[in-house]
Amino acid sequence: MSQYARYPSLKGRHIFISGGASGIGACMVEHFCEQQSKVTFVDIDEKAGTALAERMQAQGAQVRFSYCNVTDIASLRQVINAAVDDFGTIEVLVNNAARDTRVPLTELDVETWDELQATNLRHVLFASQAVFAGMEAAGGGSIINFSSPSFMRRSRDISAYSSAKAGTIGLTRTLSRDMGDAGIRVNTVLPGWVITERQKALWWDPELERQVLENQSLHQRVVPADVARMVLFLASDDSRMITAQTYIVDGGLV
Repeated sequence: MSQYARYPSLKGRHIFISGGASGIGACMVEHFCEQQSKVTFVDIDEKAGTALAERMQAQGAQVRFSYCNVTDIASLRQVINAAVDDFGTIEVLVNNAARDTRVPLTELDVETWDELQATNLRHVLFASQAVFAGMEAAGGGSIINFSSPSFMRRSRDISAYSSAKAGTIGLTRTLSRDMGDAGIRVNTVLPGWVITERQKALWWDPELERQVLENQSLHQRVVPADVARMVLFLASDDSRMITAQTYIVDGGLV
């Protein structure tokens, strides 16, 4: 990471990341650790989360992993409170946890719809609510919510997921006003087609990748680090007057 920016304002800052055990989330954990931030991250993949935390700790990072299913709001609040006890006020919240389940329109039922809203949208509000008082007392903070350009591309079979991700952008803009008087900035990041291990296992094939790269303005793979570096910037004081904004990191696909 030496050729990329270091942010002095992130040193010692407490970062809370949901969905941090793998993929883009894990990359963000690594990047914040490299910035010498204090990092708390949660995930439902206890094995991967524990392994990542141990690896970062072995490198001298201040990092803590806890199991948490973000659809359980009581548990999420409890983990956030415990994180504050461990590392102090959460100054940066990254609402990354999500699941892009494909469900054909004719097969989507009420239970699946509700579960996908809880997994992709509901926790964003309640995690933000849980850190608000601490950020307000500290004089400000940064909240970074994750959306997806899938609804802009009119992708098939993800109506519930796309609805949640479109809703995240609206929620971001509303929260930015609700929290602005407290000096809290709220922004949204939309990763493009980042080929994580999950993507490889479920949907990747060479022809699809060829089509994606051909349709991007920049004909290179978008990798997790590209997204993580945008999040670092939005978490740092370098972006102190940026709020209510939406950033697409997709090589110009949409």
